[in-house]
Amino acid sequence: MTFREHKAQLMKDPEFKKEYDRLEPIYGLIRELIRYRIKNGLTQEELALRIGTKQSAISRLESTKQMPSLSFLRSVANALDMELHFRLIRRN
Repeated sequence: MTFREHKAQLMKDPEFKKEYDRLEPIYGLIRELIRYRIKNGLTQEELALRIGTKQSAISRLESTKQMPSLSFLRSVANALDMELHFRLIRRN
C-alpha cells in the first residue's frame, strides 16, 4: 500500500479527518519552509547557524515532532529572507 492509498483510507475516519484538517495549516507552513530552505541550497545545519540554534531544532520543526513557537517561525522566516504573515479567516 502506498502512502497516498493509506492516507485516503485514513481520511474516511471522521475523527482522523477532523484532526488532519485542524493541523493542516501548520503542516502546510512547514512544507513551505522546507521548500524555501532547499530552494536556497541550505542544509538544516546552515539554517540553524543563521538563527543561532542547533540542527536538531530545525529537524524537529521539519518533522513536526513539536509545535514551533511564533518567535521561532519568525526567526526561520527571517533566516530564509522571508516574511511571516498570519491572518484570521471566518469559519463557514
